[in-house]
Amino acid sequence: MVRTPTLTFHRGTLILHPPPRSKVWMDFATWDDRVEKFRIPAIQYRPLVESLQGDSVNFVDDARAFYPIELTSTLQMEPYIHQTEALNAWKLAGRKGVVVLPTGAGKTYLAQMAIQSTPRTTLIVVPTLDLMHQWYAHLVAAFPDTEVGLLGGGSRDRTPILVATYDSAAIHAETLGNLYAFVIFDECHHLPTDFNRVIAEYSIAPYRLGLSATPERTDGKHSELNFLIGGEVYRKRPSDLAGKALADHEIIQIKVKLSQRDRHRYDELLKIRNDFLKQAKISLGSIQGWQYFVQMSARSPQGRKAMLAHREAKEIAMGNNGKLRVLADILTKHYPQRVLIFTADNATVYRISNEFLIPAITHQTPVKERHQILTKFREGEYKTVVASHVLNEGVDVPAASIAVILSGTGSVREYTQRLGRVLRKGKDKEKLAILYEVIAEDTSEEGTSVRRRGDEPRRHKGHEGKERLEVVNGGKRGSLRVAEQMEINYSTDKPEI
Repeated sequence: MVRTPTLTFHRGTLILHPPPRSKVWMDFATWDDRVEKFRIPAIQYRPLVESLQGDSVNFVDDARAFYPIELTSTLQMEPYIHQTEALNAWKLAGRKGVVVLPTGAGKTYLAQMAIQSTPRTTLIVVPTLDLMHQWYAHLVAAFPDTEVGLLGGGSRDRTPILVATYDSAAIHAETLGNLYAFVIFDECHHLPTDFNRVIAEYSIAPYRLGLSATPERTDGKHSELNFLIGGEVYRKRPSDLAGKALADHEIIQIKVKLSQRDRHRYDELLKIRNDFLKQAKISLGSIQGWQYFVQMSARSPQGRKAMLAHREAKEIAMGNNGKLRVLADILTKHYPQRVLIFTADNATVYRISNEFLIPAITHQTPVKERHQILTKFREGEYKTVVASHVLNEGVDVPAASIAVILSGTGSVREYTQRLGRVLRKGKDKEKLAILYEVIAEDTSEEGTSVRRRGDEPRRHKGHEGKERLEVVNGGKRGSLRVAEQMEINYSTDKPEI
């Protein structure tokens, strides 16, 4: 008697046994001598099943433990045009892929729309505990009749809709892999790391959605999102949504001259550094060059001296007194509007906090104190908050009108996140947000500014940069109406559930 091939899930992989007579599955499988059976990566579940079904292979699918769920939303809003377009583009791509939207453009509500249109057990993965609790609160409000759980921060739920941190989801990837048909990766640029990628690789989820304002990574690993989630299906920049879903905004760059004393010292330090780089034939124009500089700084006194000179020069550019005078002028000009101040280092944060009597938030700030500061900022008791990198991502920062970047990295992601903190319209439909970028003239900060802005156009009074919608890697192109009518092609019905 011929046995029917059975597909089972085992610790992040699939086992197909006995082997089907058809050959369509062979490209996915590898022989495992330990169990004397063919093993297949879990991430290949959907193409494997589609291939077997396409070749009319009779098989038993015991791998999936996900199932359809009843969803009734009590949190309904009229979506913005870009949210509808993004959802339709994702559907047209087969319910797989990455959507790129700026901070404040409503990625969470877009995800809610995707969950409603794909009513299956769903896992949402987020980078921080703060974001985990924000997502949880939103989903509980949106789907009060559906059990929503948490994985992370001491919680280990197993519910139809589960919100997990990347760390916890990676740790439990082998057991989560077959429980969820739909996985949403928030801030998906965190996924393609050696530790986190198993969340996608060990999952059989046929439906995947990645969300990010800036998916690009300096190490180039963002290209792996094509395999782990799917290609980029939709993208909008802040300038595309200004005056619509986001507040209209201006980006004003202010250059500050170094004092004669600081300028002399800065040039002296750069000469020390550059002489060493020239001697060691090191170029800082790439990550590899910087890594080599770090290595060489630990191998010789000259290298150590050059590294110390580099750091001191950077400190002069980031924290010079001229910047603080400009900051004082900005705060006076915009009082009593709410202002967020960003720096690249904690020392400058604490200096500003002490000199201007402004509440400060760094990675050293306890969670309760941070919550209290942001609550008072939201309620208007505090008009200004200064922070380092801690407010860049994963924290619900109340909408402010003015942002001031006194120093930062060359990261486009950091810049976009900081800009996004003032782009939420809130109740003020006529809001004009302003981002001040204060940099030291004729220093390395000018190059850093160019790198972090990327191709984002700066707005000045009287200028508006409008961009047209572009759908990238969207699979089949079709009308929005076609996308709205698209059904889920893969059957998830299972008799025993």
